[in-house]
Amino acid sequence: MGMFSVSAVIMIAGSRGSYALAGAVTATGLAATAVVAPFTARLVDRFGQARVAVPATALAVLGSLALVLCVHYDAPAWTLFAAYAATATTPNTGGMSRARWAHLHRDDPAALHTANSFEQAADELCFMLGPVLAATLCGALFPEAGTLVGAVLLMSGVLVFAAQRATEPPVTPRTRTVASPLRTPGMPALLAVFLATGAVFGALEVVSIAHAGGAILALQAAGSCAAGLVYGSLRPARNVRLRLLLCLAAMTALMSLPLLAAACSASLPVLAACLLVAGAATAPTMVTGMTLVQRSTRPEQLNEGMTLAVTALLGGIAAGAATGGWLAEHAGTATGYAAPTAAAALALVIAGAGAGAAGRRAG
Repeated sequence: MGMFSVSAVIMIAGSRGSYALAGAVTATGLAATAVVAPFTARLVDRFGQARVAVPATALAVLGSLALVLCVHYDAPAWTLFAAYAATATTPNTGGMSRARWAHLHRDDPAALHTANSFEQAADELCFMLGPVLAATLCGALFPEAGTLVGAVLLMSGVLVFAAQRATEPPVTPRTRTVASPLRTPGMPALLAVFLATGAVFGALEVVSIAHAGGAILALQAAGSCAAGLVYGSLRPARNVRLRLLLCLAAMTALMSLPLLAAACSASLPVLAACLLVAGAATAPTMVTGMTLVQRSTRPEQLNEGMTLAVTALLGGIAAGAATGGWLAEHAGTATGYAAPTAAAALALVIAGAGAGAAGRRAG
């Protein structure tokens, strides 16, 4: 899944000579995913992971193949938007995997904490290697290679995942209409935290690419991956909301390091080291946030709840990328690094307000 956006940008920009068109197409796909993903997750909760994930993935793969054909045969620009929007049915495999861990370790918080940490580290590894693999394939073979290989990997991976029926959470029959997880007390504030956290990632990615190229982003992901493995070995927090505040405070502080490095030093190794250290707060923050989502969502709605969190994250990534890109172009990349720092501080403020509201409800 980490290959598709980069592959689409390289393929469309190379064929049509327009990064603006490529960016607009991928943004449309992101917006479509934000709309469709919660409905797909709701179907997963209602009918089971295997029954929904496989056909949903098949539809998404067909959308990717249609995009390849449209680009290759120089179809009108609107067909690119339509084809890429069809990939919005891609199921949230990370959320489904976390739902399985939550089911398997529902009576063991320590084991669930370790599993969630491992899952986040695996995510970081995939989204660290995916863009590199995509760019390599598109450059070494042909522009459509990244999308084609990504489609094959996605379909085969979901088939293997769906075949593991022993770990799939059982479907809980619904005898009455259940309110959306959005109506759960504290969930809107938590989703706002994910939105602001996504803005951290989106802004950091665009500004870093503008400042030093895409390869340097692998260091941030590597720092997050390593931190996720270390975090999984720690004891789970008794007060998860307090732990989230501490993680966000650390993220705010560490995200200021790339800003200082870009503003005070022209040395690329210094910036690289700062990005590596800044990534250390990412995985712990995501693990803690997802743990809160798991605890705030009814078991029969777990996929929908976690997909809402991912949707908020994607929306934040889009907003952060736009903000970071504007700052990098109009104020310089050094100033652009203020965007992820400000977004992390905003997430901290929102989480603090949410924790205060939760305390008042408990009182």
